[in-house]
Amino acid sequence: MSTTTRVAEAEARAMLRALELAGLGVRGANPLVGAVLLAPDGTVLGEGHHRGAGTPHAEPAALADAGDRGHDPRGGTMVVTLEPCNHTGRTGPCSEALISAGVARVVFAADDVNGPAAGGAGRLRAAGVGCVGGVEAEASQHLNERWTASVAAGRPFVTVKSAQSLDGRVAAVDGTSQWITGPEARADGHRLRALADAVLVGSGTVRDDDPRLTARGGPAVDGTSAGARATLRVVMGLTPVPCEAAIRGPGFVHLTTRDVRAALDGLFARGVRHLLVEGGPRIAAAFLRAGVVDELVSYVAPVVLGDGAPAFPDLGIDSLAAAPRWGLDEAGGPAVHRLGADVRLHLRPPPG
Repeated sequence: MSTTTRVAEAEARAMLRALELAGLGVRGANPLVGAVLLAPDGTVLGEGHHRGAGTPHAEPAALADAGDRGHDPRGGTMVVTLEPCNHTGRTGPCSEALISAGVARVVFAADDVNGPAAGGAGRLRAAGVGCVGGVEAEASQHLNERWTASVAAGRPFVTVKSAQSLDGRVAAVDGTSQWITGPEARADGHRLRALADAVLVGSGTVRDDDPRLTARGGPAVDGTSAGARATLRVVMGLTPVPCEAAIRGPGFVHLTTRDVRAALDGLFARGVRHLLVEGGPRIAAAFLRAGVVDELVSYVAPVVLGDGAPAFPDLGIDSLAAAPRWGLDEAGGPAVHRLGADVRLHLRPPPG
Protein backbone atom coordinates (compact mmCIF):
# COMPACT_ATOMS: atom_id res chain seq x y z
CA MET A 1 0.00 0.00 0.00
CA SER A 2 1.38 3.40 -0.97
CA THR A 3 1.95 6.14 1.57
CA THR A 4 -0.65 8.32 -0.17
CA THR A 5 -3.29 5.59 0.09
CA ARG A 6 -2.42 4.90 3.73
CA VAL A 7 -2.73 8.57 4.65
CA ALA A 8 -6.04 8.91 2.76
CA GLU A 9 -7.46 5.94 4.67
CA ALA A 10 -6.23 7.42 7.94
CA GLU A 11 -8.03 10.69 7.13
CA ALA A 12 -11.24 8.82 6.32
CA ARG A 13 -11.08 6.95 9.64
CA ALA A 14 -10.29 10.21 11.43
CA MET A 15 -13.37 11.88 9.99
CA LEU A 16 -15.60 9.05 11.22
CA ARG A 17 -14.02 9.40 14.65
CA ALA A 18 -14.48 13.18 14.54
CA LEU A 19 -18.20 12.69 13.82
CA GLU A 20 -18.40 10.32 16.77
CA LEU A 21 -16.70 12.89 18.99
CA ALA A 22 -19.03 15.63 17.75
CA GLY A 23 -21.99 13.62 19.02
CA LEU A 24 -20.59 13.85 22.55
CA GLY A 25 -21.14 17.60 22.58
CA VAL A 26 -24.18 19.50 23.79
CA ARG A 27 -26.64 21.20 21.48
CA GLY A 28 -27.23 24.90 21.90
CA ALA A 29 -25.63 28.16 20.82
CA ASN A 30 -22.90 26.32 18.91
CA PRO A 31 -22.91 23.45 16.42
CA LEU A 32 -21.74 19.95 17.34
CA VAL A 33 -18.12 19.66 16.18
CA GLY A 34 -15.43 17.01 16.58
CA ALA A 35 -11.78 17.06 15.48
CA VAL A 36 -8.85 14.67 15.15
CA LEU A 37 -5.25 15.82 14.59
CA LEU A 38 -3.06 13.52 12.48
CA ALA A 39 0.71 13.40 11.97
CA PRO A 40 1.95 13.52 8.35
CA ASP A 41 2.03 9.70 8.31
CA GLY A 42 -1.57 9.42 9.53
CA THR A 43 -0.85 8.69 13.18
CA VAL A 44 -3.38 10.21 15.61
CA LEU A 45 -1.78 13.00 17.66
CA GLY A 46 -4.84 14.34 19.49
CA GLU A 47 -8.61 14.66 19.41
CA GLY A 48 -11.32 16.85 20.86
CA HIS A 49 -14.88 18.09 20.63
CA HIS A 50 -16.81 21.21 21.53
CA ARG A 51 -18.37 20.84 24.99
CA GLY A 52 -20.66 23.88 24.99
CA ALA A 53 -20.78 27.65 24.89
CA GLY A 54 -17.67 29.32 26.26
CA THR A 55 -15.51 26.18 26.12
CA PRO A 56 -12.70 25.59 23.59
CA HIS A 57 -13.80 24.68 20.08
CA ALA A 58 -13.01 21.23 18.75
CA GLU A 59 -9.79 22.21 16.93
CA PRO A 60 -8.10 23.92 19.92
CA ALA A 61 -9.27 21.02 22.09
CA ALA A 62 -7.55 18.56 19.74
CA LEU A 63 -4.40 20.71 19.70
CA ALA A 64 -4.41 20.81 23.51
CA ASP A 65 -4.87 17.04 23.67
CA ALA A 66 -1.90 16.59 21.33
CA GLY A 67 0.17 18.83 23.60
CA ASP A 68 -0.87 16.83 26.66
CA ARG A 69 0.33 13.70 24.87
CA GLY A 70 3.66 15.36 24.11
CA HIS A 71 3.10 15.63 20.34
CA ASP A 72 4.12 18.51 18.05
CA PRO A 73 1.25 19.57 15.73
CA ARG A 74 3.51 21.22 13.14
CA GLY A 75 3.06 19.74 9.70
CA GLY A 76 0.01 17.76 10.81
CA THR A 77 -3.51 17.47 9.36
CA MET A 78 -6.59 18.60 11.28
CA VAL A 79 -9.66 16.54 10.40
CA VAL A 80 -12.79 18.36 11.61
CA THR A 81 -16.54 18.01 11.07
CA LEU A 82 -17.14 21.71 10.34
CA GLU A 83 -15.17 24.39 8.50
CA PRO A 84 -12.94 26.10 11.10
CA CYS A 85 -14.46 29.35 12.33
CA ASN A 86 -12.95 32.70 11.43
CA HIS A 87 -14.28 35.06 14.09
CA THR A 88 -13.75 36.07 17.69
CA GLY A 89 -16.64 35.29 20.00
CA ARG A 90 -16.27 33.77 23.46
CA THR A 91 -13.16 32.13 22.02
CA GLY A 92 -10.70 33.15 19.30
CA PRO A 93 -10.81 32.11 15.62
CA CYS A 94 -9.98 28.44 15.07
CA SER A 95 -8.40 29.36 11.73
CA GLU A 96 -5.79 31.49 13.53
CA ALA A 97 -5.19 28.79 16.15
CA LEU A 98 -4.44 26.27 13.38
CA ILE A 99 -2.12 28.68 11.58
CA SER A 100 -0.25 29.50 14.80
CA ALA A 101 0.12 25.79 15.60
CA GLY A 102 1.76 25.12 12.25
CA VAL A 103 -0.89 22.73 10.95
CA ALA A 104 -0.18 22.07 7.25
CA ARG A 105 -3.53 20.70 6.08
CA VAL A 106 -7.19 20.80 7.11
CA VAL A 107 -9.85 18.32 6.02
CA PHE A 108 -13.38 19.36 6.97
CA ALA A 109 -16.88 18.02 6.41
CA ALA A 110 -19.50 20.78 6.13
CA ASP A 111 -19.18 24.48 5.33
CA ASP A 112 -19.92 26.86 8.20
CA VAL A 113 -23.25 28.55 7.38
CA ASN A 114 -23.06 30.99 10.29
CA GLY A 115 -22.24 34.28 8.56
CA PRO A 116 -20.03 35.89 11.24
CA ALA A 117 -18.01 32.67 11.69
CA ALA A 118 -17.69 31.63 8.05
CA GLY A 119 -14.59 32.07 5.91
CA GLY A 120 -12.13 29.96 7.87
CA ALA A 121 -11.12 27.88 4.86
CA GLY A 122 -10.30 31.00 2.87
CA ARG A 123 -8.21 32.40 5.72
CA LEU A 124 -6.31 29.12 6.01
CA ARG A 125 -5.62 28.90 2.28
CA ALA A 126 -4.38 32.50 2.29
CA ALA A 127 -1.87 31.48 4.96
CA GLY A 128 -0.67 28.53 2.88
CA VAL A 129 -2.60 25.81 4.71
CA GLY A 130 -4.09 23.19 2.39
CA CYS A 131 -7.86 22.78 2.79
CA VAL A 132 -10.23 20.08 1.55
CA GLY A 133 -13.95 20.35 2.29
CA GLY A 134 -17.06 18.25 1.74
CA VAL A 135 -15.78 15.00 3.32
CA GLU A 136 -18.77 13.32 5.05
CA ALA A 137 -20.60 16.63 4.72
CA GLU A 138 -24.06 15.04 4.83
CA ALA A 139 -23.35 13.32 8.16
CA SER A 140 -22.14 16.59 9.69
CA GLN A 141 -25.15 18.49 8.36
CA HIS A 142 -27.49 15.87 9.83
CA LEU A 143 -25.89 16.29 13.26
CA ASN A 144 -26.50 20.04 13.12
CA GLU A 145 -29.73 20.34 11.15
CA ARG A 146 -31.67 21.95 14.02
CA TRP A 147 -28.84 24.35 14.86
CA THR A 148 -28.58 25.28 11.17
CA ALA A 149 -32.34 25.86 11.00
CA SER A 150 -32.26 28.23 13.98
CA VAL A 151 -29.33 30.15 12.46
CA ALA A 152 -31.17 30.43 9.14
CA ALA A 153 -34.31 31.64 10.94
CA GLY A 154 -32.36 34.26 12.91
CA ARG A 155 -33.58 33.01 16.27
CA PRO A 156 -32.07 31.31 19.32
CA PHE A 157 -31.78 27.53 19.54
CA VAL A 158 -34.62 26.59 21.92
CA THR A 159 -34.45 23.93 24.62
CA VAL A 160 -37.61 23.22 26.62
CA LYS A 161 -37.13 21.62 30.03
CA SER A 162 -39.82 19.98 32.15
CA ALA A 163 -39.87 18.16 35.49
CA GLN A 164 -42.93 15.98 35.89
CA SER A 165 -44.57 13.00 37.52
CA LEU A 166 -45.11 9.64 35.82
CA ASP A 167 -48.56 10.81 34.79
CA GLY A 168 -47.28 14.06 33.28
CA ARG A 169 -48.09 16.50 36.09
CA VAL A 170 -45.83 19.40 37.05
CA ALA A 171 -47.76 20.31 40.22
CA ALA A 172 -50.25 18.70 42.58
CA VAL A 173 -53.88 19.79 42.92
CA ASP A 174 -52.92 22.23 45.70
CA GLY A 175 -50.33 23.84 43.42
CA THR A 176 -47.24 22.45 45.14
CA SER A 177 -44.41 21.59 42.75
CA GLN A 178 -41.21 21.77 44.83
CA TRP A 179 -39.78 19.29 44.54
CA ILE A 180 -41.18 16.70 42.14
CA THR A 181 -37.68 15.56 41.18
CA GLY A 182 -34.72 14.78 43.43
CA PRO A 183 -31.41 16.61 43.98
CA GLU A 184 -29.54 14.82 41.18
CA ALA A 185 -32.08 15.88 38.57
CA ARG A 186 -32.15 19.43 39.93
CA ALA A 187 -28.34 19.62 39.76
CA ASP A 188 -28.48 18.51 36.12
CA GLY A 189 -31.06 21.21 35.47
CA HIS A 190 -28.63 23.80 36.86
CA ARG A 191 -26.02 22.48 34.42
CA LEU A 192 -28.47 23.16 31.58
CA ARG A 193 -28.94 26.71 32.84
CA ALA A 194 -25.19 27.27 32.88
CA LEU A 195 -24.93 26.18 29.25
CA ALA A 196 -27.68 28.51 27.99
CA ASP A 197 -27.45 32.22 27.15
CA ALA A 198 -30.86 32.86 28.72
CA VAL A 199 -33.39 31.03 30.90
CA LEU A 200 -37.07 31.91 30.45
CA VAL A 201 -40.15 31.43 32.61
CA GLY A 202 -43.65 32.84 32.54
CA SER A 203 -44.99 35.43 34.93
CA GLY A 204 -47.16 32.72 36.53
CA THR A 205 -44.05 30.81 37.58
CA VAL A 206 -42.65 33.99 39.15
CA ARG A 207 -45.89 34.42 41.07
CA ASP A 208 -46.13 30.80 42.25
CA ASP A 209 -42.48 29.82 42.84
CA ASP A 210 -40.49 33.09 42.99
CA PRO A 211 -37.45 31.45 41.31
CA ARG A 212 -33.97 32.97 41.17
CA LEU A 213 -33.03 31.11 37.96
CA THR A 214 -29.37 31.29 38.90
CA ALA A 215 -27.02 28.97 37.01
CA ARG A 216 -24.66 26.73 38.94
CA GLY A 217 -22.30 24.47 37.00
CA GLY A 218 -22.95 20.76 37.58
CA PRO A 219 -21.62 17.42 36.38
CA ALA A 220 -22.73 16.28 32.96
CA VAL A 221 -23.54 12.72 31.97
CA ASP A 222 -20.09 12.40 30.36
CA GLY A 223 -18.33 13.72 33.47
CA THR A 224 -17.69 17.24 32.16
CA SER A 225 -19.12 20.35 33.78
CA ALA A 226 -20.25 23.82 32.86
CA GLY A 227 -19.17 26.69 35.07
CA ALA A 228 -21.56 29.41 36.12
CA ARG A 229 -21.65 32.38 33.75
CA ALA A 230 -23.77 35.43 32.95
CA THR A 231 -27.00 33.72 31.92
CA LEU A 232 -29.88 36.14 31.36
CA ARG A 233 -32.97 35.54 33.52
CA VAL A 234 -36.07 36.23 31.45
CA VAL A 235 -39.74 36.56 32.37
CA MET A 236 -42.29 36.46 29.54
CA GLY A 237 -45.82 37.77 30.06
CA LEU A 238 -47.91 40.87 30.57
CA THR A 239 -48.17 40.67 34.36
CA PRO A 240 -45.74 43.06 36.11
CA VAL A 241 -42.86 41.41 37.99
CA PRO A 242 -42.91 42.47 41.66
CA CYS A 243 -40.05 44.71 42.79
CA GLU A 244 -39.16 42.18 45.50
CA ALA A 245 -39.09 39.18 43.13
CA ALA A 246 -35.98 37.02 43.51
CA ILE A 247 -35.43 36.99 39.75
CA ARG A 248 -34.69 40.72 39.65
CA GLY A 249 -31.16 42.13 39.57
CA PRO A 250 -28.38 42.31 36.97
CA GLY A 251 -29.22 40.12 33.99
CA PHE A 252 -32.99 40.30 34.52
CA VAL A 253 -35.17 40.86 31.44
CA HIS A 254 -38.96 41.22 31.30
CA LEU A 255 -40.51 40.59 27.87
CA THR A 256 -43.98 42.12 28.04
CA THR A 257 -45.48 39.93 25.34
CA ARG A 258 -47.31 36.63 24.90
CA ASP A 259 -46.04 36.28 21.33
CA VAL A 260 -43.37 33.58 21.13
CA ARG A 261 -41.90 34.89 17.88
CA ALA A 262 -41.67 38.43 19.26
CA ALA A 263 -39.94 37.10 22.38
CA LEU A 264 -37.40 35.18 20.30
CA ASP A 265 -36.75 38.23 18.11
CA GLY A 266 -36.13 40.37 21.18
CA LEU A 267 -33.75 37.85 22.74
CA PHE A 268 -31.86 37.29 19.49
CA ALA A 269 -31.35 41.05 19.23
CA ARG A 270 -29.81 40.92 22.72
CA GLY A 271 -27.28 38.32 21.55
CA VAL A 272 -29.05 35.24 22.89
CA ARG A 273 -28.26 32.20 20.75
CA HIS A 274 -29.40 29.43 23.12
CA LEU A 275 -32.61 29.80 25.11
CA LEU A 276 -33.69 27.41 27.88
CA VAL A 277 -37.45 27.52 28.52
CA GLU A 278 -38.12 26.25 32.06
CA GLY A 279 -41.77 27.04 32.64
CA GLY A 280 -44.46 27.14 33.48
CA PRO A 281 -46.65 24.74 31.53
CA ARG A 282 -48.47 27.39 29.47
CA ILE A 283 -45.21 28.97 28.33
CA ALA A 284 -43.76 25.58 27.39
CA ALA A 285 -46.93 24.72 25.48
CA ALA A 286 -46.82 28.06 23.67
CA PHE A 287 -43.31 27.36 22.39
CA LEU A 288 -44.36 23.86 21.31
CA ARG A 289 -47.40 25.23 19.47
CA ALA A 290 -45.20 27.78 17.71
CA GLY A 291 -43.03 24.95 16.33
CA VAL A 292 -39.74 26.48 17.54
CA VAL A 293 -38.59 23.85 20.05
CA ASP A 294 -35.28 22.30 18.95
CA GLU A 295 -34.94 19.84 21.82
CA LEU A 296 -36.92 18.69 24.85
CA VAL A 297 -35.32 17.65 28.14
CA SER A 298 -37.81 15.99 30.47
CA TYR A 299 -37.06 14.85 34.03
CA VAL A 300 -39.56 12.19 35.10
CA ALA A 301 -40.01 11.37 38.79
CA PRO A 302 -41.39 8.04 40.08
CA VAL A 303 -44.50 9.60 41.58
CA VAL A 304 -48.14 9.52 40.46
CA LEU A 305 -50.22 12.61 41.27
CA GLY A 306 -53.46 11.61 39.57
CA ASP A 307 -54.46 15.22 38.99
CA GLY A 308 -52.89 18.66 38.94
CA ALA A 309 -51.26 20.88 36.33
CA PRO A 310 -50.25 19.02 33.13
CA ALA A 311 -46.76 19.54 31.73
CA PHE A 312 -47.98 20.72 28.32
CA PRO A 313 -51.59 21.96 28.30
CA ASP A 314 -53.60 23.25 25.36
CA LEU A 315 -51.55 21.85 22.49
CA GLY A 316 -54.61 21.56 20.27
CA ILE A 317 -54.14 17.82 19.69
CA ASP A 318 -57.50 16.06 19.40
CA SER A 319 -56.47 12.49 18.54
CA LEU A 320 -53.65 10.03 19.09
CA ALA A 321 -53.03 9.96 15.34
CA ALA A 322 -52.44 13.72 15.37
CA ALA A 323 -49.92 13.57 18.23
CA PRO A 324 -46.32 14.14 17.05
CA ARG A 325 -43.82 11.43 18.00
CA TRP A 326 -40.57 12.78 19.44
CA GLY A 327 -37.34 10.84 18.96
CA LEU A 328 -34.52 9.97 21.33
CA ASP A 329 -31.44 12.21 21.03
CA GLU A 330 -28.05 10.76 22.02
CA ALA A 331 -26.10 14.04 21.70
CA GLY A 332 -24.32 14.99 24.90
CA GLY A 333 -24.80 11.56 26.49
CA PRO A 334 -27.47 8.87 26.60
CA ALA A 335 -30.98 9.84 25.52
CA VAL A 336 -32.39 8.03 28.56
CA HIS A 337 -30.39 8.53 31.75
CA ARG A 338 -31.02 7.75 35.40
CA LEU A 339 -30.39 10.58 37.88
CA GLY A 340 -30.94 9.30 41.40
CA ALA A 341 -34.52 8.08 41.55
CA ASP A 342 -35.49 10.06 38.43
CA VAL A 343 -35.04 9.55 34.70
CA ARG A 344 -33.98 12.21 32.20
CA LEU A 345 -35.23 11.99 28.62
CA HIS A 346 -33.42 13.92 25.88
CA LEU A 347 -35.69 14.18 22.87
CA ARG A 348 -35.59 15.60 19.35
CA PRO A 349 -38.63 16.99 17.51
CA PRO A 350 -40.61 14.88 15.06
CA PRO A 351 -39.27 14.98 11.50
CA GLY A 352 -40.71 17.65 9.25
